[in-house]
Amino acid sequence: MKSTILLLLLTTSFTIFAEVKLQIIKVKAPFEMPSISIPDFEKCKTYSIVEFGAVQGDKAKTSIAIADAISAANKAGGGKVVIPAGEWITGKVHFKSNVNLHLEKGAMLLFDDNPNDYLPAVPVSWEGIECMNYSPLIYAYECKNIAITGEGKIKAKMDHWRKWFSRPRGHMNSLKRLYDLAYQNVPTSERLMVNDSANLRPHLIHFNRCENIRLENFSIENSPFWTIHTYLCKNVLLRKLNVFAHGHNNDGYDPEMTQNVLVEDCVFDQGDDAIAVKSGRDHEAWRLATPARNIVIRNCNVINGHQLLAIGSELSGGIENVFMQNCTVDANAKMFHLVFIKTNERRGGFVKNISVENIKSGNVSEGILGIETDVLYQWRTLMPTYDRVLTPISNIKLKNISAGKVKFVSRILGDKELPVKHVSMKNLKADSITEQKHIHQNVEFKLPKESVLMQKSIKPTEPTYPM
Repeated sequence: MKSTILLLLLTTSFTIFAEVKLQIIKVKAPFEMPSISIPDFEKCKTYSIVEFGAVQGDKAKTSIAIADAISAANKAGGGKVVIPAGEWITGKVHFKSNVNLHLEKGAMLLFDDNPNDYLPAVPVSWEGIECMNYSPLIYAYECKNIAITGEGKIKAKMDHWRKWFSRPRGHMNSLKRLYDLAYQNVPTSERLMVNDSANLRPHLIHFNRCENIRLENFSIENSPFWTIHTYLCKNVLLRKLNVFAHGHNNDGYDPEMTQNVLVEDCVFDQGDDAIAVKSGRDHEAWRLATPARNIVIRNCNVINGHQLLAIGSELSGGIENVFMQNCTVDANAKMFHLVFIKTNERRGGFVKNISVENIKSGNVSEGILGIETDVLYQWRTLMPTYDRVLTPISNIKLKNISAGKVKFVSRILGDKELPVKHVSMKNLKADSITEQKHIHQNVEFKLPKESVLMQKSIKPTEPTYPM
């Protein structure tokens, strides 16, 4: 009888420690925004990596200890894996469900840059196409209730990855091969991109087909490729992150075919776009048919980056319901656009319901708003257009945005066969304009009611609207 009671007490205690609660966040937006579910690990047991054999300066022991601690927390039904203060060098970290990786104040999780540490290859998406590539430094596949929290830092060593920043012939040939494999619908498991010349750099954080994700408080320094990438995920929170990555293709956050997202109170200092909303490339995304939608970004500060908000160019699955508000861009940022929507004749998909308001910025090398429908970069000559599918773009709303010196306030280059529709801009201001205030081709404007009389005097080739 006593042993039965003891067993019940142990079971009850274990259940309390393992409880992962879901916190519900309600977000206001100019569209119907679903509540976001994120995991709460406050009542879960902690698993210090030191207890599992981690040793500072010993990559092998620390890598094994982190993996073992994650497995123990997962097996218990939920837990917090703690990285104590100090520098801990490691290889890849693979999440399992119901696990919180917690970086204590003063902790640095330092990822080595030996490509062999990131084998065997795992399923990822690389610039909108699925393949088997080097493991991301932090990786999760089909996980639920996962988190990275704490006041510590994640840092990537970059000596080796920098050598892959250039795009030599071998790399470009591998991209061409990957595109053809996707076009032929070859299974992802057969699209192996790990060889001597492909040099497809791994993501820093890549969560693939996961739900209920919480990233909060920690800092990031350096990334081989895109910094934070959620792919085919649902329910994502990024809060109070400090992200610094100035390498090649170092976007800050890429929500790709991801739904129900809140990004707030973050600082981005990037070598590429700060926030880049994506939804896959061409045939791959048409097959997956999953739009990126219901994404809110607010109260963020950008120190540097190519664009504050980029939409595309990988957008073939469709992008809708994106709301950015109350963000600032540093006066010394080297930024191209504040909002840049980019696509081309191969993408298809759609873009609609994009709202941006209350933004303050310093100088911008191009302009406040850019929309271009012929952006192909290196793919223009790398691959032919197999299927020509245009992208409908509609319901783009900007208001209360100020910038320093710009070339233009807006440049919208729509497609003649499918003009951009319903663009509304109110109270967009620049201290100085060096070229032309508005550059518009193939676009229809949605003007406020009070401006209807003004339209009679507007030439169709030179659309204007109240600012």
